[in-house]
Amino acid sequence: MRKLLIPAALLAAMTSQAQTRSISGFTENGVRQQQNLESTFDSYLRAANIDSGIRIMSSHPHHVGSPGDKVVVDYIYNQFKSWGYDTRIETFYVLFPTPKERLLEMTGPVPFKASLAERPLKEDPTTSQTDEQLPTYNCWSPDGDVTGDLVFVNYGIPEDYQRLERMGISVKGKIVIARYGHSWRGIKPKVAQERGAIGCIIYSDPKDDGYSQGDVYPKGAFKNEDGVQRGSVMDMPIYPGDPLTPNVGATKDAKRLDRKDAVTLLKIPVLPISYHDAQPLLAALEGPVAPEEWRGSLPITYHVGPGKATVHLKLAFNWDIKPINDVIATMKGSELPEEWVIRGNHHDGWVNGAADPISGQAALLEEARGIALLTKTGWKPKRTIIYCAWDGEEPGLLGSTEWVEEHASELQQKAVIYINSDENGRGFLEAAGSHALEPFMNEIAHDVIDPETNISLAERRHARELVNAADGGKLKASMFSKKALSLSALGAGSDYSPFIQHLGIPSLNLGFGGESPGGEYHSIYDSYEDFRHFKDPTFIYGVVLAKTAGRATLRMADAALLPFDFRSFYKAVGNYADEVMALADNLRESTALSNQLIKENGYAYAKDPTVRLQTPPIKEEVPYLSFASLQNALSALEKSTNRLADSLKRHPSGPRVQAINSAVYKAEQQLLSNNGLPRRPWYRHAIYAPGFYTGYGVKTLPGIREAIEQRNWKEAQEQIEIDAAVLTRFSDYLDKIVP
Repeated sequence: MRKLLIPAALLAAMTSQAQTRSISGFTENGVRQQQNLESTFDSYLRAANIDSGIRIMSSHPHHVGSPGDKVVVDYIYNQFKSWGYDTRIETFYVLFPTPKERLLEMTGPVPFKASLAERPLKEDPTTSQTDEQLPTYNCWSPDGDVTGDLVFVNYGIPEDYQRLERMGISVKGKIVIARYGHSWRGIKPKVAQERGAIGCIIYSDPKDDGYSQGDVYPKGAFKNEDGVQRGSVMDMPIYPGDPLTPNVGATKDAKRLDRKDAVTLLKIPVLPISYHDAQPLLAALEGPVAPEEWRGSLPITYHVGPGKATVHLKLAFNWDIKPINDVIATMKGSELPEEWVIRGNHHDGWVNGAADPISGQAALLEEARGIALLTKTGWKPKRTIIYCAWDGEEPGLLGSTEWVEEHASELQQKAVIYINSDENGRGFLEAAGSHALEPFMNEIAHDVIDPETNISLAERRHARELVNAADGGKLKASMFSKKALSLSALGAGSDYSPFIQHLGIPSLNLGFGGESPGGEYHSIYDSYEDFRHFKDPTFIYGVVLAKTAGRATLRMADAALLPFDFRSFYKAVGNYADEVMALADNLRESTALSNQLIKENGYAYAKDPTVRLQTPPIKEEVPYLSFASLQNALSALEKSTNRLADSLKRHPSGPRVQAINSAVYKAEQQLLSNNGLPRRPWYRHAIYAPGFYTGYGVKTLPGIREAIEQRNWKEAQEQIEIDAAVLTRFSDYLDKIVP
């Protein structure tokens, strides 16, 4: 396993002296008490407990509705109960399809039938639990029986189809084969369906996560020829959760849509396969040789297709309503019980799920155990702490979304923060979230020590940024003196989504990675054996996750003044505004240049001069959009955030602190737009959302950005005005927090 080697010159240039420790929101005396509390908390954490937790919870497959899922739920419930938490199980009833028929065959000229199976390994005992495993499939594919020509569409994202169009190749009425990567899997059939395809096959190319990257499992960490990535293809950029109960909790008596009316369900059959099964299909393709950047690592010449071969894809599913069980464990606050610090990780897996999600769930349990032990010393949290183990995350954030929708009004009154984790590896702190929490996370990242390098998490991440910049990036002098950790924006893909993007609850997503390859992802090879050999062999990064998320939980629970700094939010949204303005300018320039070249040349050639590409159409010129209202709103926001920060520096005390805190943690709700995003109103946050065509990948200022990308100028101007109004409302709200 490769580790980051930090050049001595870069280390020397870094600031290695620990900063003077401070903890925002605590008085000077409170800081000392908090440091002592956290030191005691750290002393309780044991890697051996995380090891045993992963081993026990991943010992059997535990997908939604399975016997193994119930065993894991009971284990988590009993753990929380034994530590003294007020523990309950909340059950929801959700649609969850499972396969009853899967067939993929090539009918000619060379007959071939795909195995659609992952080979058990003698080196890994749990891979032989075939009677308990879900077959390889894409959850939410519709039933279907289709036969047609096959076309290779690279990663199956919109720009790939634009390339095909220029090559004169249509997928209408055909079955497409796309490789995993470069977008969330659900985008691939979504775009194929929009382009008229009748079916979609998704495979993992060894160039991306197989033998081209390193030794394959069980010898190494990368995907072997039989590995298949299961996963959801629900159109979650429209809304996550149970597709039949949007906006309401999926209780037993909830009103449900007819399945045909659920807009998040696709219309064409979709199936994932291994690269062992993909190779004969790809080898049978004819037509143009694929562009160089489309070619994978299989020992074939990659053609785009179609060819003489036809493909038959037949799928059928059991469309059952299944119970899902969220474990909710509460430690009531001693002073502010109606203010909630919520910490969560999901517990369901596609198969055994040692990495995803059990590595994160085991770290959460060890964190909760450590906090419970603190109460034995006489400490009690001022605010209520709620630990949540979510079910049904893998099919579409089902457990968290249904819980959030069921308790929406109460959460918007009481939830101070939601702190999420998911799978965990080793290496570097990966932190994303609400940008008003950036200084808060900076303090934590400087306080927690990385076990491999014995420097802080913040310094280690900074070192990677310097190395990456020196190794082909833009290395600037300012990077050497940078000490602040930057939070990434939240897109989708885990259980924070309903909290922040639907309800406007401040959220964080934390984990470690960068030194633990993911070839096992969503396969039978995501096992305890794989994890202990290739992910986190000493389980120490589970302890580091518990320390990091535990500090976030403890500090939010006990802070006298909640540590939100909206100046960081202003800087982030200002950068996003600069990006969308530059996007419009760059698109205007590139469109004008492209149109000029088309008029002058009429057509273009590919790299192969024998391949003449179709002439692209002349595109509509990009108009000048007015960003004046957005710029004015940002100017007002800068003043408001500075004014609030100055007021809070005076450390308000007495009865008004509670009112200030309440206003501070509810501030993010002011960033919700009244009607949500165009064509997907469930997503209401005006600043952060998953991209309509990226899935997990975030789009910031999504209404404006995506309208520009889709060349919808009327909508772009409308969204500029909407976002300006949201930011103006937010500024006015901040101005009233401290009279």
